[in-house]
Parts: sequence; structure tokens; C-alpha cells
Amino acid sequence: MTQDLLQQLVEMRGIETQYVDAWGKPATIAESSKAKLLNVLGYDTASEEKIQSQIIDDISSVWLSPLNPVQVVRSDEAIVIVVRLPIELVNDEHVITVHCENGKIEKHTFTPVDQEMTTMAHIDEVEFHEYVVSLPLNLPLGYHTMALSADDDQFAESRIIVAPKACFTPEPIAAGKKIWGLSVQLYCVRSEKNWGIGDFTDLATLIEKAAGVGADFIGLNPIHALYPANPDACSPYGPSSRRWLNYLYIDASAVECFDDESVQAVVNAEEFQKTLSHARATEHVDYEAVAHIKLAALKAVFDVYDARHLRKNTKQNKAFKAFVTEGGESLDMLAVYDALQSHLKAKGKDCWGWPVFPEEYKDYHNPAVAKFKKANAGNVKFYLFLQWIAAQQLEAASSKATECGMTIGLYRDLAVGVSEGSAEIWGNKDLYCVDASVGAPPDILGPLGQNWGLPPMDPRKLYEQAYQPIIDLFSANMASSGSLRIDHVMALLRLWWVVKGDDAKEGGYVYYPVDDLLGILALESHRNQSLVIGEDLGTVPEEIRSKLADNGVYSYRVFFFEQAEDGGFFSPSHYPVQSMSTLTTHDMPTLIGYWHCLDLALGKDIGLYPTDDILQTLYADRHANKQSILDSLHGHHSIPENVGSDVNTTGMTGELSKGMQVHMAGGSSALLSLQLEDWLQMDKPVNIPGTFNEYPNWRRKLTKNVEAIFETHDITELAAQLTQARKQASA
Repeated sequence: MTQDLLQQLVEMRGIETQYVDAWGKPATIAESSKAKLLNVLGYDTASEEKIQSQIIDDISSVWLSPLNPVQVVRSDEAIVIVVRLPIELVNDEHVITVHCENGKIEKHTFTPVDQEMTTMAHIDEVEFHEYVVSLPLNLPLGYHTMALSADDDQFAESRIIVAPKACFTPEPIAAGKKIWGLSVQLYCVRSEKNWGIGDFTDLATLIEKAAGVGADFIGLNPIHALYPANPDACSPYGPSSRRWLNYLYIDASAVECFDDESVQAVVNAEEFQKTLSHARATEHVDYEAVAHIKLAALKAVFDVYDARHLRKNTKQNKAFKAFVTEGGESLDMLAVYDALQSHLKAKGKDCWGWPVFPEEYKDYHNPAVAKFKKANAGNVKFYLFLQWIAAQQLEAASSKATECGMTIGLYRDLAVGVSEGSAEIWGNKDLYCVDASVGAPPDILGPLGQNWGLPPMDPRKLYEQAYQPIIDLFSANMASSGSLRIDHVMALLRLWWVVKGDDAKEGGYVYYPVDDLLGILALESHRNQSLVIGEDLGTVPEEIRSKLADNGVYSYRVFFFEQAEDGGFFSPSHYPVQSMSTLTTHDMPTLIGYWHCLDLALGKDIGLYPTDDILQTLYADRHANKQSILDSLHGHHSIPENVGSDVNTTGMTGELSKGMQVHMAGGSSALLSLQLEDWLQMDKPVNIPGTFNEYPNWRRKLTKNVEAIFETHDITELAAQLTQARKQASA
């Protein structure tokens, strides 16, 4: 009986009990994992009585809510809502009033008993009925408030979201134009002037130079806000807030007031210059050094700017205040968090994240935090200022793409979650299950499974909050760009949850309201004129791929994963048109690294493979794959005859690398993304999945300054061939 009740609760909360793994084999979630997942969702599974009581509470909660918290409908669908009422009210006349986002008010009057009744229940001896009510209203796209009233007494409110059928696609791409662009980890970029980390000025330079040789977009790593007081927490996929920006990408020298005498005194100090020289010279980004000098310079700039503009009735102050007002609680939360973390660090206290803050500071909404904010208003204002400047500089880079005629311009990357100690969780703990983490079951990229250390959103809480956190995420990350890449787009359907203390393979899938989330994505995509790319790699049910395609989301096709059952590689001409193709990703080796198995050797050195047999199997598979690649490339005449056809004697040469990239450019995908590292023939990866301190992830710089990259004949020749191949593929 207990197992039956447990299974009922598992199904009510969308926990998957069976799935197909990355190798196409059926897999089952352990019984113990089901109970643990329910525990992190807030359920007590210790006894049959407690489970039964919680099921009753959940069911009662629904029946006692006359309207659902939110409903998403598509523009081509009839609007049908559900109303739940006690039996004594079902004969009364009720009014649905919709306050549209554009200010228009629509009303519909109905009597529940005249509608279709779908089911009934008894709650605390009161009979409740559920009715389906059709609203004969023509609502515009957008976010609208819906209220239910009777006898002029409003007693329920809900949100209704009207979304387009599919996401936005730019007209040239819809008309068949095929384009190419470069993906780059912005922090990796070297330049003649940056301070040891790529910045938004470097990005504008890269855009201009790439556009000049035919590129139609620049793809970025997530540029989410990290931790000013904890700079070595540098993974762009483990941010503090996904709505705001990493201030380290600000070009301090481009901010007004940088030339002020007081600022120059800070910048020209001997220690500052020594640290700056070190930060610029290192092979890997020294985040501690970069943060030290950037915070010092930007604080000096802020002091001058604040006195000159932000304490007076100036246009700058009006713009700053408007930015802060629009940012609302989310922006305030981040600024207070950054100021508080910096304050605790200065006092020598443990401060990596809110879980180790003093008790009175562990929640943004605590009175002590409000008191801290008031007492440290200047520092909080400084962190607000950093976000304002970062937004301006990102917008300037995006405008450069428009000016250069790029079809897409920037594409941004949305991380799948935030880290445990993040400001985003600190300010909305109800939404997150902090005793679990997002990850992945065992697959090709991670044979042991992966635990990413990112607490997941509770899908029910997200629903109860009328999806506002997701709306804010999509909107913020489509700003100042022409496209959004959603990392691990499967998160819209399901996420692999790993309970704290468990191995990644012991996790389980929890489902999310995919159709609602896709509707919101489509709405924000049209509002921001942003094409959407979904990173659909790993363990992906085939039905979600077709659902994403129907919703206008572009698939993500990686050459090395596009293999037939016989081991051969599919021609890029067989890829879906509605996709972005690529050779490699930030989680994979570079072309040279792949071809010479440097990633496998590195994995062995850091203990990534549990047995030598697994490693030898990977070597054998790689050897066979490389031969199949050579066969395919020669079969399509994509590489010259002088490039060897035997893998045993053919290394990764410039000709082979160029041939593979041009081979991809002749494919059918609307978008082709190539890694800047491969243009520079680099051999070290930027990230090794499943590692933490074993390898300097997210730190490896490019080998050339951005100003010099496009002055190389081989690179300009490759760019010209890519552009020509894309034109031919468009015909």
C-alpha cells in the first residue's frame, strides 16, 4: 500500500520512473531515488499516513483555488479556462474580467452550471464542481490579468498568457539564407588593450572584423553575473544571477570619467600596473587579479561619476534611475548581495555564498538585510552602477553588429541554472530545491553521469509564481542580441535531479510544463526579435525534438555526434534546415585535440575514466570514427587528394581542418557556428565536463590578439570559402 501511495505522489509531482538512456536502452529509477526526490520537494515519506495526508492536502489545495495560477494559450487557439467552485455558487452569475497588458478590458459573463462540468470532489464535506468555460474573447499577444467575480465581489485572480504559435525567425533566414558565424568564450579573448580578460570593447572589435570577412553572428558563452567578491567561482554555467551581467566584461577605460585625475592616480599606481601586466601576460585568465584591478578602477570611476552626475538632476541620473526602477527587486537583490558578500569578505568571514552567511543575512527578505542595505547604500549603488554600465556596453556591441549588417549579430547563451550560493536563490528560496542539483545521467560526454551543482526550480512553485521567473529570464537574455541559445534545452521538458550526497547516476528525471514554457519562449522571442536555438544533445526523447521544431526552436547539430548505426557520419546536407550546426562545442576538444586524442590523454591524467578498459574502448572508437570521417570527407570531395585517406598516417593539418569546416558550410543547416579556437589551431579545451579543480576550466585564453586574428591570410581565405559555400547552399 505504501509503495502504491508513493507512486501516486511520484506521478502527481512529475517524477519519471523509466526512461531511455543515451545508448538507447531502457533504464529505471530506483525506488530509493523516488522517495529522496519527493523529500527534496518537501514531502515526508516516512509513513503511509503521512504520504496519504500530503496527497489529500495537495488535492484540496487545487480544489480550493477557483482559478489556476496561470494559463498559456496560443494565438490560434480558443481560450478555455477551468473554474472550480463549491456547489452553492454554481447557479450564480459570474464574471471573468481580463485586464489586457495594453490597457484594454474584456469581460465575459457566465453561469457555471450552464457550462461543461468535468469532475467533482468533496473537500471537508463540501461538494466542489469543476467547469470548463470558453471565453469568446479576442485577446492580443501578451501577459494579461484575469479576475473572477460574483455580485461585484472579486474572489480569484489569475494570469493568462497569449503566445504566438512559434518562435521568431528573421526574414532572410526564413527566406532560405544560410549563414555562418563564430562562437567564442568572451573571457578568452586577448587584445592590445584589455586587462587580462576579454571585454565588451573586444567584442565590438571582433564583431566588426568578423563581419568584414562574411560572418553573420558572434556566439557568446553565458555572460551572466558571477561573484565580484569570489572571482575564482568563474564558471559561466554556475552564475549568481542569469538576469544580470558579469561586470568583469566592462571595459573600464571606456567609461566616462575614466580620464579623471583621481582615477588615473589609481590606475597608474605601481602595484596596479604590476598586477595589470601580470593579468595580461598569463596563459590562463587570473580572475583574482582581474577582479582586483577592475573593482579598484571602476570604484574610482564611480566615485567621480556619482558626484558629477548621479547626485544631480542630470540626464545620466534620470537614465540610471530608470534602469534601476525597471530592474526592480531582482536588480536590487543582486546589488545588495554583491555588497554584502564584499562586506563579509573584508571582515574575514566565510562568504562563498548565502548558505555560510551569518543567520540574519541568509535571506534577502530578512530585516537585517534591509538594515544593511540602508547602512551601505553607497556600495549597493556602486553595484547597481556596474550593471548599468555593463548593459550599456553590451548594447553598444550589439549595435555594432547591426551597423555592420550582420543577419543575427550576437547570440547569447542561457545557462541551465544558478549555483547553490547564488543571489537568485538567496532572493527566491521558495522556488528552488536546494537539497538537489541538476545534472545528467551517464552518457557519452560523462560516463559516470554529471552533477552540475545547480539547484533546480520546483516546477509547481514556478507555476504558482505564474512563470514570472522564466519570463524574466527569457526577456533579459534576449536583450541586446539577435538570438538566444538555450543550454540543455531539455530543461523545458525535464531535468535530471541528483539529491545532495548521491552519485549522479542515482538521480531521476522531474518533468516541467513544456508546452507552457515553449509558449512563453515564443512570446519573448517575438517581442525581442530573437531567433532561438536549443542545445538538444545527450539523452533526448525524439518527441521533444519534433515539439521544439514545431515551436520554431532551432536544433543544435554537432558533426561528431551525427552518426549512423554503421558508424558512418551523416553528410551535413542531411541536417535539418531548422538547426545550427557545428563541429565542436565548449564541452568538447578542439579539432586538433580530437584528432590527436589529446582529450583522452588529458582525461587519463586527471582520473576521468574509472577503468583502463573504458579508456581503451574510447581510443578504439575514436580511431574508427576518424577513419569514417576521412572516408566521408574524401567521398564528398571536401578535402584535397593530397590529404591522406588512412587514419594511421593522417594527422590534423591546416588543409584537413579547413576542409572539415567548409564541408560543414555546404550543409543544409540555416546556421553554422565555428569555434575561434579551431581557426587558431589550438589544442587545449576550454572545459572538461565533470571536473572541478582537476583542470583550469573556463580560463584558457586565445593564442592571438583579436586585432591580429583577421590579418592572417589562411583565416581570411577560410572565411571567404565559408561565405561562398554558404551562398551555394542557399541557392
